[in-house]
Amino acid sequence: MKIKIAQIHVWDKKNKGDVAIVMAAQELLKKYLGDIEIIEFPVEFLKQADEKDIKRLNSCRLAVIGGGGIYYRYFMPYSVSVIKRIKIPIVVFGVGYVREVGARALKPEEKKGIIFLNNQAELVSVRDYYSKKFLAGNGVAGSAIKVIGDPAIFLDEQKCEFKNQNAKVKIGLNLNYSGWLGFGKRQRQILRSYEKTARYFQEKYGAQIYYLLHHPSERVIIRELAVRDLVIIDFADLRRQKYVYSRLDLIIGMMLHSCVLAFGAGTPEINVAYDIRNKNFARFIGFPELSVELDDLRKGVLLKRAAEVFKNRDFYQERFTRRKQAVWEKHKAFLQEIKKIIFHL
Repeated sequence: MKIKIAQIHVWDKKNKGDVAIVMAAQELLKKYLGDIEIIEFPVEFLKQADEKDIKRLNSCRLAVIGGGGIYYRYFMPYSVSVIKRIKIPIVVFGVGYVREVGARALKPEEKKGIIFLNNQAELVSVRDYYSKKFLAGNGVAGSAIKVIGDPAIFLDEQKCEFKNQNAKVKIGLNLNYSGWLGFGKRQRQILRSYEKTARYFQEKYGAQIYYLLHHPSERVIIRELAVRDLVIIDFADLRRQKYVYSRLDLIIGMMLHSCVLAFGAGTPEINVAYDIRNKNFARFIGFPELSVELDDLRKGVLLKRAAEVFKNRDFYQERFTRRKQAVWEKHKAFLQEIKKIIFHL
């Protein structure tokens, strides 16, 4: 009989980043735990769950929370009462704290459920140092929090064909148009910066420019993006999407996981930071210069940074490979700890 593992995660099937996190976490769990059956629950379970769902979860051997940005105001507050009724071991796996530019901080009652969850867990890991600082600053023992990175880094790739794949220079773009309320206030500057950067690569290198779709709502804003011969990459299979990223020379992204997948694929990336997590991903991988502040767009920083990173792309590829291996060692150690819980080693 297969061992049943409960996984509580963000249930957004439209957002490629959320899907990639779930897929990667499941791939990793299956590789390390063997013949398991994963029973999925939406993150809203932690906010309000009925007795039937609680019973179903407690029939599993382990509850894995995450990965992904589950410490987000839209998912709050978690219910201490629901968490108390989880009777199986809890593992928090590579999760993150989300706060967009201009968004409010979490309220004390929202933090309470998060902290209770982590204090109940057998193992706790987060995807970046800022998420650890958030938890430790609100009552979780810092020594108990492992910073292991984002599971989506290790999503498998699947080779595929895509348009103009043999172009000499290939540049990927991505925007966040999937719910960030601040986009409208900065839309003109963001689009002009992207257009200027794309034009530079087309004129200097004859580059093929790709748009890397991470959410269906981005199709609305793509129509406003004046980039010649733009090719949209939109694979339902995220393993193919990531493979395409591995074939590009540079990716400029806003959605966090356009950059997480780029890093995992070994492709230099620049992260346009609309959220604290974007800046902290750049710090986590060891290259803070790969994050561009929104306020710096009007100064032409995006084009300047893109030109520099492209020129030094071999350096970044080599360093990404090294850093990815170090992050893998952290994941591997954490997965071994999960295995000990499951099999009482």
